[in-house]
Amino acid sequence: MTGRPLVVGVDGSQPSLRAVDWAADEAVLRGATLRLVHASLWERYEGATPAGDPGEPSEQVMAEDVVRTAVQRARLRHPGLRAVTDVLPEEPGHALIREGRDAAALVLGSRGRSGFAELLLGSVSLTAAAHADCPVIVLRGSQDNQVRSGPGGRVVVGVGERGADSAALRFAVQEARIRDATLDAVRAWRCPAHETTDHPLLAGEPAGLHEQHAAEILEQALKDVPADVELRRRTVEGPARGVLLGASHQADLLVVGARRDPGHRGLQLGRVAHAVLHHAACAVAVVPERT
Repeated sequence: MTGRPLVVGVDGSQPSLRAVDWAADEAVLRGATLRLVHASLWERYEGATPAGDPGEPSEQVMAEDVVRTAVQRARLRHPGLRAVTDVLPEEPGHALIREGRDAAALVLGSRGRSGFAELLLGSVSLTAAAHADCPVIVLRGSQDNQVRSGPGGRVVVGVGERGADSAALRFAVQEARIRDATLDAVRAWRCPAHETTDHPLLAGEPAGLHEQHAAEILEQALKDVPADVELRRRTVEGPARGVLLGASHQADLLVVGARRDPGHRGLQLGRVAHAVLHHAACAVAVVPERT
């Protein structure tokens, strides 16, 4: 389906091996090459005397073993899979962001070997999701390692202000098509504080107008979705973060956009993407939206 590879970051940790499994399934569905990349700063320490048993393998040998194990795992899962590997003596976050420039998507585990148990999302995954030029798919730690396809599969996408011009929506449509899954398009809406739906005298028409406006935005955004995609439209009252986190419990993949400002150097995620990356119950795809 695409000439660009699907890149997965590997470091030998259980979350990264789960990402390898998931990425292998995804690569088969896309008809794409799987590129398995391990990046670390082992080269910095090659000249130092190793602590402990001098017969222990060097960091470079260990890195090569990580990618060899990962590619063997992927090919056992899908014997005909096209897969290549690379070991990069670089800081992982920056290396993976660069690898993503020519990738169809970048797939990562929620945490790597150096992740602290109390952290919900590792720094490498967070950095890549905030800066990569391609969609970044993060496998949440509580989910299984299988890409679901066919009847019963569900891709959820949050529909924002960009409407039909949203890169996140286009990505979600593509994912629903290759999986033969239902596309669940969700638009969150809220009443202003002075138009609460809890008050019996204010409930009804004001809230209905806000919901109708949300439905109109949703309908306009979805006007070009191909007829062969099974589509479910939903408008839900509440903050977008809470609405999408709730939807993630019935989803196989949750897709959100993240605006990219070329002049901004900090994390470029936004509150919604940041929240779902940390708390969603399914895999999360963060798709760059160019300003």
